[in-house]
Amino acid sequence: MSIQFQPLPTDQVRHLRGTLRDIHDQPIEALVSDGTGTPCRHCLRTVPDGKRYLVLAWRPFRGLNPYTETGPIFLCADECDAASPADTLPPMLTAPTYIVRGYTSDERICPGTGQVTATPQIRTYAARLLENPKIAFVDIRSASNNCFLCRVVRAG
Repeated sequence: MSIQFQPLPTDQVRHLRGTLRDIHDQPIEALVSDGTGTPCRHCLRTVPDGKRYLVLAWRPFRGLNPYTETGPIFLCADECDAASPADTLPPMLTAPTYIVRGYTSDERICPGTGQVTATPQIRTYAARLLENPKIAFVDIRSASNNCFLCRVVRAG
């Protein structure tokens, strides 16, 4: 199974940077990175030391239901290039483990798919989940804070 890790869409990131308002219409915060623990969901890299980044509430879903979690994310404050969808692990995934979880096309958690997964095993587990036709996409989340990091879909 070929898979792709996807960044947040550029049009949505431009909107957030332009309005400086998050999903709750609250002001977006700007901080300075120390070079660790600040994964940008657009370029899928860690925001470099000394560079500004944005902290905002985000919901990576189109609709609303009990499973459409909202939480904090980081973005480079300055314009950055979107990561190209690829089957390789994004460079921002530097923790030892992450939560990997499958969702149905109606944006509901597919029961039994959520698993704390060792980082080197994420690709394999996500591809296995996507072999199930009931699973539309897989989200990668922080194992310690449950923050959304990126989405994985079938390639092609």
